[in-house]
Amino acid sequence: MALRNGLTAVYQAMRAAAPYALPEAVRDALVEHGAARSVELLLADYALVALRPVLGDPDSGGPEIRIDSGAAGRAFASQQPQWENAHSTLYLPVAASGERIGVLGVGLPGPPELDEVAGFEEVAAALGHGLRGADRITDRYQRARRIARMTLAAEMQWGLLPGYGHRGNGYRLAGQLEPAYAVYGDNFDWSCEPSALTLSITNGMGEGMRAALLTTLTVTALRNARRSGANLEEQAGLADEAVYAQYGGREHVSTLLLHFDATTGHLSAVDAGSPRIMRLRGTDVETIKLEQQLPLGMFGNTAYTEQFVTLQPGDRLVIMTDGVYDARSSHDGSYGEALLESAVRSTRLQPADEAVRTMIRGMLTFREGVDVFDDAVVVCLDWTAEQQSEDLPPARGDVM
Repeated sequence: MALRNGLTAVYQAMRAAAPYALPEAVRDALVEHGAARSVELLLADYALVALRPVLGDPDSGGPEIRIDSGAAGRAFASQQPQWENAHSTLYLPVAASGERIGVLGVGLPGPPELDEVAGFEEVAAALGHGLRGADRITDRYQRARRIARMTLAAEMQWGLLPGYGHRGNGYRLAGQLEPAYAVYGDNFDWSCEPSALTLSITNGMGEGMRAALLTTLTVTALRNARRSGANLEEQAGLADEAVYAQYGGREHVSTLLLHFDATTGHLSAVDAGSPRIMRLRGTDVETIKLEQQLPLGMFGNTAYTEQFVTLQPGDRLVIMTDGVYDARSSHDGSYGEALLESAVRSTRLQPADEAVRTMIRGMLTFREGVDVFDDAVVVCLDWTAEQQSEDLPPARGDVM
């Protein structure tokens, strides 16, 4: 019960800490008030392959931990506390609003009681929200997450993201960029409401800074239109005009715009290019075929039209750019529809964020040994509603 009685002191220490000193504040408070012998904060790297230590020497720190091995990795992947006997350490997921950030490792004299675990979980959750805010003020945590030097183009793309995951009312959402440290023009963006969200997946043409600048303009134009109250058709039209005004049709951007209502299951879409949607329903995988319209910026006066899909509770959408579905192997084989369907089906028991990691790992394994000149995005959207009213009619003009 030591921690339960000391939670107030731990929270006070966190509130009083400078943004760049949160880990030390949590460590010192847990040692003083939570019977902890040691504390470590591990942050997930950008590629989601390793957990990187934060406390200690910022240049050497401690050894990184692979996410696919060990108790710390299991805590991150499962988002459940894990006890490791060998080092008498309790590992707790650190997350904020459904976005996985890392793991808090707490060394203890012995296995904790259930109420102690619950107390440590509260501390880890509070730390997650604190780190999310601190990230806007200090570069400390951004530096700790890097296992390789990041290109300027990739820095721009990661800076555009709203996050890497979100848990909303009735839905779960996750996304990942690859290659994490050298992504070019692929990106995703979302805006979440209480029971709905607007989502865009962008596949910018070109490489390096050229692609990053094009995508930055596109995403910013879409946000500007969305925040002004525009619907999907208007968002696409205004972004089309903005890109054309800058590039005169020489550059264009393939973009998929979605609006999902988690109350009704209605999905509205504007398909302006190449991102692909696959739906997992139970064990059945289907490609949702939409009418492709012109990419943004090709002509500048394009009229875009919404299409509609009605989902069922439990449906999963996996959305990917051509860097995934057009991947080639060292034997010049194509990833292809069958392999894609198998990869999507293999995620059916995983949460959305782990499903994204599974899709990325499968694609990387397939194209191992191949020089890659295209980046990729995978986004997973789960409708987690327990039931849908049978009285709700399907959206007008449903595609499937």
